[in-house]
Amino acid sequence: MMTLTRFAGWPVIAGAGLAGLSAALHLDRPCVVLSPTPLGEEAASMLAQGGLAAAIGHDDDVALHIRDTLAAGDGLCDRRAVEAIIGAGPSAIETLLDWGVAFNRKGSSSLDLHLEAAHSRARIAHVRGDGSGAGIMQALIAQVKSLPRIVVLDGVTLEHIHAVEGRVRGVWLNTGQFIPTNTCILACGGAGALYAGATSPNSNTGRGLAAAARAGAQLADMEFVQFHPTALDVETGGARSPLISEAVRGAGAVLIDETGTRFTDELQSRDRVSRAIARHRLEGHRVFLDARSGKTGKGLKQIFSRQFPGIALSCRQHGIDPDREPIPVRPAVHYHMGGVATDLHGRASLAGLWACGEVACTGLHGANRLASNSLLEAFVMGRAVAWDVNNGPRERHSCQDPSRPARLGAASFGQQMDKGAGILRDQDGLEALATYLTPLADRDDHALVGAAIASAALRRRESRGSHWRVDCQGATEAERFHFTLKDIGLQERSIVYA
Repeated sequence: MMTLTRFAGWPVIAGAGLAGLSAALHLDRPCVVLSPTPLGEEAASMLAQGGLAAAIGHDDDVALHIRDTLAAGDGLCDRRAVEAIIGAGPSAIETLLDWGVAFNRKGSSSLDLHLEAAHSRARIAHVRGDGSGAGIMQALIAQVKSLPRIVVLDGVTLEHIHAVEGRVRGVWLNTGQFIPTNTCILACGGAGALYAGATSPNSNTGRGLAAAARAGAQLADMEFVQFHPTALDVETGGARSPLISEAVRGAGAVLIDETGTRFTDELQSRDRVSRAIARHRLEGHRVFLDARSGKTGKGLKQIFSRQFPGIALSCRQHGIDPDREPIPVRPAVHYHMGGVATDLHGRASLAGLWACGEVACTGLHGANRLASNSLLEAFVMGRAVAWDVNNGPRERHSCQDPSRPARLGAASFGQQMDKGAGILRDQDGLEALATYLTPLADRDDHALVGAAIASAALRRRESRGSHWRVDCQGATEAERFHFTLKDIGLQERSIVYA
């Protein structure tokens, strides 16, 4: 074992997407950022096409944005979280502009704002058409590289959180090294890649969630898995599914089947559009997004490839010309509303552990995330975590070298997840999934997170937002579920030592 004494006592940020870099940049002390790939590669934030939602338009206000978020969340949003995070949208845009993010503008002054599904106003600030995530991240990466106090470890991930008597005392890395610290910030993304054909990076399998749960932290809302309605319907050979942004439908594209017939309202919330497409496909239809200029019922204002150059390139790589033909689409797992339960400072139930971004569950999204609220939450909550750490006590760190935990498995269960906990769920499928995964969860992180999703979905005997039980379609009284490993038949701090 090698203890990285150089970093002893430093905050360790697991993840280098928007949430992790926001936290690092807002901290007032040296910190370590664990990046599974070279900085900026493969982070989900880099892949975001639509942009960042904020109520900054002349016809918009924060109250409207709050209303839209609560409506999309289908009764399960934490209103305090919604008010705090949505209310911080304008200040987030100001900071990002100061940090060099080149949001698209109308003329020389006001920002060019897109409309997306379930938003009542055009409020999505974007960069280079459909390159928003990359544009924002590149500006933050430049800021990080300019600050010597931020040390980025490329190719390094968190494997275990070492907790003693309910408090973080260090973290184990995939390199076999140990960093003694009282401050661990999880910003390592969601669990979408547990499913087959997801839009998430292949590394987003929820291992940060598993590490937190094994250390004793509470999880919340694990049953709520959002399917994006329009992934490109092509064979990817197991790679990430290319995404067709919500903004394409916001710009006027329509959904049709192989007969050219429209079959749903394209600008409903994501869960409703995804279910409509799933049902239509089950009836034997293929589904397409018609984004040809002047050819649809609404019509795009300009040629598709000019408005969405990145998506057009992705389509052409698969032999599809979106300027001249409809784009074949299907729903695909895109975002996990559940995660490590936190308060509005990003604090988890385990002392010394914070979480922000998709790995966290603040209650902002409720049962269904409103489009483009995720980048806003990532930036705002990364900042909130840093401010909380900055204002907390600076404890002198002391930790004896602990025993090294055994390396846990990470098998692939994509087909089982799709079948048992997909868009349309029932008790038989969920029970089969939970029965299969739970015995494996002690030694496999993917099985642990999948079992948590299945168990939470079994507990929620209703249909709400992204969680749709075909055997329980009526909604009951809104309730959010928090739980630990004991609730899925495992022991807390379920770690086997080498």
